[in-house]
Amino acid sequence: MARVVVVRRLLEVDGQGALSRLHVRIAAELAGVSERTVWRWLAEGRRGLVEARPRRDGFSLSDVLWEVLAQGGGNVAELRRRMLQAEEEGLLEGWGARCVPSLATLHRVIKRDLGAGRVLEVARPAGARAGVEPSPYDRALAELGFVDGAAGLAVVDEPAGAADAAQGGPGAVEAAVRAGGVRLYVPGARLVSTRQVAGVVEAVGHTVAARGMCCVFGEPGMGKSVAVEQAVRLLPGRVPVWRAVAGVAPGLPQLRAALCEALGLPSGALSHRAGPAGQALVRALAEPGVLVVDDAQRLTPPLLDYLRQLWDAPGCAAALVLCGAGSERAVARASALRSRVLTWHQVGRLEPSQLPQTLGLFHPVWAQADPDDLARVDEQMAHGNFRTWAKITAHVYAAHERDPVRRVDGELIEQACARLGPYP
Repeated sequence: MARVVVVRRLLEVDGQGALSRLHVRIAAELAGVSERTVWRWLAEGRRGLVEARPRRDGFSLSDVLWEVLAQGGGNVAELRRRMLQAEEEGLLEGWGARCVPSLATLHRVIKRDLGAGRVLEVARPAGARAGVEPSPYDRALAELGFVDGAAGLAVVDEPAGAADAAQGGPGAVEAAVRAGGVRLYVPGARLVSTRQVAGVVEAVGHTVAARGMCCVFGEPGMGKSVAVEQAVRLLPGRVPVWRAVAGVAPGLPQLRAALCEALGLPSGALSHRAGPAGQALVRALAEPGVLVVDDAQRLTPPLLDYLRQLWDAPGCAAALVLCGAGSERAVARASALRSRVLTWHQVGRLEPSQLPQTLGLFHPVWAQADPDDLARVDEQMAHGNFRTWAKITAHVYAAHERDPVRRVDGELIEQACARLGPYP
C-alpha cells in the first residue's frame, strides 16, 4: 500500500480524534514498513507533506530501474550488472540513468526508497498460464466426467511404474512404496476409486467450479488425501492445481513460505516480508485455479484467518480445499473462515459390502479370498480403514510369496493381522 494512501487515511482518523497506536500498527503491516516509519509519515503529513519529498540531488531509481530490480528478485548486485550491460549497449539513458553508481550508492538509494513507502514487488508466479478465461472455467464442473462415480463403481487407477513392478523392472521398488504420493506398502497394489472417493470428487469439483472453499475431513487412514488427489486430477487440464502441506506447529512466516512455494513464488525472499508476500499471493490467486492445503488441522485460527484474508481480496478467482483429520475442528475455531466454507465433506469408512470388490481391485492377492473372512477381519481389526487394509495386504502378500501354494484363507489373514500389533 502506497504511502500517500496510508497517510491520508490516518489523517482522516486523526481528524476525528480516534487515532491510536493500533491504527498505526495496522497501517504499518499493510504498507510493509515499520511503525516508526508510519509515525514519521504521519508527522510529516500533519505538516502538509503527504507524499514523499523528492530528492533534489544525488542518484535516484527510475520506474524502469525499479522494475529491473524487481525482475532480478531484489538483487542489487544483479541490478548493477544489468545497468553496466545496458551502458555498454547504449540503453542506460532510456532506463532513466546517466551513469552507473557504485553498489553502496544503489543499496543506500533502494533502502531510502523502501523506507519512503516504495513497494518492491519481487514475486512473479512461476509457470503462470496467461489468458485463462473465467467463462470456460465456470464450466469445470460439467467437464469433470464422473464416469460411474455416482454409482460407486470402483475405477482402477494404474499408478506410474505399475508395469515395471509387475515385471520386476527398475520402477518396481518405487511402485511398491508409493503411487500418486500415496504409500501402498506392497508391490502390485493399485489405487482404487470407491464410493467414498467419488463423493469427495463431486464435492471438490463443485467447490472448484464455484471458486469457493471446501473442508474434507474424517478419521486418519480413510483416504482423504487420495480422494482429493483423484478429484484434482479429474479437473480440466487448463485448471492450475497448487498443493501445500501445513508444517508442524507453523507460524505465519512458515505458512507464507509454504503458500509461496506451492504457487511458484520465491518463498525465501518473501516469507518474512508481510506486505510484498501478501501482494504476491493475492496476484497469484487472481488466476482461476485450486489451492489444496493438506494437514490443515495444524493451522491455528490466526493462520486460517490469514487464508481468509487472501480469499477476501478483490479479484481472487481461486478455490481453496482444506484437507486433514480433524481439519473440521480447526476450521470451526476460526469463525470468519468457517462461515465462508461452501462445502463440508466427511470421508467415511469402507462398507462391508464394498470389501470384496474393492480389495480385489486393490491387489490380486485378494482375488480368491472368502468374503466372510474379509467381513470378520474388518469387524475385528480394520473397521473400514483403508490404510489398515493396505498394511494387512502387505503382510498377506509377504506370506503368500513365501508359500505360493498356500491359499489366502482365514488363518493366513489372522496371522497377517497379528503383525499389526495392538494399534493397527
